[in-house]
Amino acid sequence: MKRFVWRLQRLLDMKVKQEDALRAELVAVTEQVVAVRGQMMMLRATLRRLLSELEDVSQEKWLCRKRLVLDHSQVTEQTIRMLNNRLSELEQERKRKIKEVMEVRKFRKSLEKLRTKALEQHTREQEKWMQNELDERTAIRRAREILIPG
Repeated sequence: MKRFVWRLQRLLDMKVKQEDALRAELVAVTEQVVAVRGQMMMLRATLRRLLSELEDVSQEKWLCRKRLVLDHSQVTEQTIRMLNNRLSELEQERKRKIKEVMEVRKFRKSLEKLRTKALEQHTREQEKWMQNELDERTAIRRAREILIPG
């Protein structure tokens, strides 16, 4: 029986590896998105904490403290804006990676369907070949029985 060999197997293997690599890149970008969001949340929480602590300060220290908090809040807000820009860039990159992964996955799935069809065709051909061999052997045996009785 002939072994099944599919000519496009290397391409399928390459697409599987490419999909795995793209998925790993997508995970890395997603981790960066999570890290940036975490930084933004921490900065906002720190800013809220500083503003809430400002309420508990006595009148003498309040003005000086308020100036420091406002200076700090400006720097923090600028940092948050920069992180927000970075976040939007990462989100766009993440969408691109998702699109790439989906395209490669779609191509890989179509290759797998082609491989399945080719395997089924190969199996049918092998079964047909085996049936022809059996029929031929049976015909030869019958011819011998007719020619050489008993």
